Amino acid sequence: MTLTTDSTDTELLRQMHAGQAAAFTTLYRRHQGPLYRYALLRCGSGDAAADIVQEAFMGLLTGKLGYDPLRGQLQHFLFGVARNLALKLDATRQRHPQLPAPADDDDGEPDLDAASEADGPLTRLLNNEAAEEVRRALSLLPPHYRDPVILYELHALSYQEIATICQVDIGTVRSRLARGRAALAKRLRLTLEGMT
Repeated sequence: MTLTTDSTDTELLRQMHAGQAAAFTTLYRRHQGPLYRYALLRCGSGDAAADIVQEAFMGLLTGKLGYDPLRGQLQHFLFGVARNLALKLDATRQRHPQLPAPADDDDGEPDLDAASEADGPLTRLLNNEAAEEVRRALSLLPPHYRDPVILYELHALSYQEIATICQVDIGTVRSRLARGRAALAKRLRLTLEGMT
């Protein structure tokens, strides 16, 4: 079987486990971006997000994670793995709080909100500031609200897909999404009022 970018995830996984490095590369390129964006919004740290993505893909490569294609899509499985890793990170942070790192805008991570070159400097600045406010407000949500908001609003997953990833029922997803949206809107409203 030849490797193409149109190959299914299951075909690529078979090829990867048969020793074809190109299959792993294709899977990585296909799923790394969404997984990194989720982890970044979930954790609020580029370094933590990169670590989560690396650990998820290493687990996939080594077979340690035990993905079963009959139980769902690979992307949803990887989101679930990233969520579990983020929950472990949250628990570690609660047990061992750290001092906040100094603000450093040039952390070497790709700018997820890169504006079009056609936009003027003021437009790009305002867009970046607005995106940063949303990220900051999102990071303040409790994790059980943050996960559904990120997965639904930013990754366009269905309630059923989110329920599978978060290991809860659909009613819980709906409830958490509604409460998460309300809390996010309230935080953003307070931020806007504080700016005026």
